Amino acid sequence: MPTKNRITAAFLAFITGAVGGHKLYLNDTGGFIMYLVLFMVGVKLFGLPLSLILAIFEGLRMLKLTDQEFDRKYNKGYVQRGDSRIERRRAEQMRRYETEDSSRPYHQAPPQRQPLRVRANPFKNSGLAKYKEFDLDGAIEDFKKGLEIDPNDVALNFNIACAYSLTERKEEAYKHLAKAVSLGFNDFERIQTHDDLAFVRIQPEYDTFKKSGYKVYQTTKAPENTSVKIEVQSPVENNDALLDQLSRLAELKERGLLTEEEFLLEKKKLTRN
Repeated sequence: MPTKNRITAAFLAFITGAVGGHKLYLNDTGGFIMYLVLFMVGVKLFGLPLSLILAIFEGLRMLKLTDQEFDRKYNKGYVQRGDSRIERRRAEQMRRYETEDSSRPYHQAPPQRQPLRVRANPFKNSGLAKYKEFDLDGAIEDFKKGLEIDPNDVALNFNIACAYSLTERKEEAYKHLAKAVSLGFNDFERIQTHDDLAFVRIQPEYDTFKKSGYKVYQTTKAPENTSVKIEVQSPVENNDALLDQLSRLAELKERGLLTEEEFLLEKKKLTRN
């Protein structure tokens, strides 16, 4: 059975609503019978089709609904129009990736000599396909193979940085992000707002990285212990560290660098640890 259209339903409400034509279109048999009874009662008692007034209001209401709201109410059981955040994000990423090569932030004068034939890089496309399917480990492996073919590919360096950020490997993420910037990537607004770089932005070294123009990074590592002595943090120190991290998350959220969903996700990770 085909899905119902919001505009068609509203049009039928205006034209045939007096006898419940729009209800019949929407497969609402009970509503259709109600409109017929209301039509006959109105004409008999008042000489007016009272059902038409109700149909006009219902038609106007359907015009005010969004397509998604109309689907949820009248097209239950059918595939709904994609409106989830992840679908919108995938569509936006696909659009950006498809135009990455043609929209690089720098422009070079065309060479006077015959350009060299660029070596095909199949791992770039396969990595993107796995990335969009959230097979992050597989995407990273393909991106790494692609960088072996062309280590100076801006898009590959940026994409693998995003994948490393999603897998919480900040050192690799910073390294490839800095490499992409050094090769000419200067869409800094994208670095500050990209969902997949949220983990990178909440790290303590991010402010220094940002001030350097996204070119100099130095990740913090736990010191190597040469002795057998094991130093255990007290609960108070652990709580202080947790409070500092939560405070930083809240600050990034207030500055607009983290969305509400990213904030809640990172907060959950911290409290779980």
